[in-house]
Amino acid sequence: MDLKFDLDTYIRRVPDFPKKGIMFYDITSLLVRPEAFQFCIETMVDIYRDKGIEAVAAIEARGFLFAAPFAVRMGIPLLPIRKKGKLPGITLSKKYDLEYAQAEIEVHQEDVPKGRRVLLVDDLIATGGTLAAAIAILNAGEAEVPEVFGIVGLPFLGYDKLLAPTPVTTLINYDSE
Repeated sequence: MDLKFDLDTYIRRVPDFPKKGIMFYDITSLLVRPEAFQFCIETMVDIYRDKGIEAVAAIEARGFLFAAPFAVRMGIPLLPIRKKGKLPGITLSKKYDLEYAQAEIEVHQEDVPKGRRVLLVDDLIATGGTLAAAIAILNAGEAEVPEVFGIVGLPFLGYDKLLAPTPVTTLINYDSE
């Protein structure tokens, strides 16, 4: 893990998106730079290589971008967590609150590995609401979620309290909007 790599220089900031007063931290600028994308994947592998992770679950859609190469590198299954109505067959689902609405996510029930350690991945961790719903789904499928991982964290939004006692690891944090 290269601790001197300045990931911050690869993350685009977009003020007033998706609404006025919000600073959007855009990881797409990181994806177009192979050295930054590779740093993220290699760092994930370094962190989790010896932690007994048996599968990785990813939040739609940008979480897939980091979880998929990580799963391949680790030789473990990838469980896509999708928005309601995107998966055929029997699913486990969970509704959760957004700022002004409600959303629902789901995973194929048969894909959740019972009794296995599943790392939960997303690109950016803000309030933690979607991740809390994903943990509930994976737990309902009898999987263990020992940790949540994100590239970017916004700890000032309080995700650590919502996700406790599950530990959260991020590669970079921003302390205000």
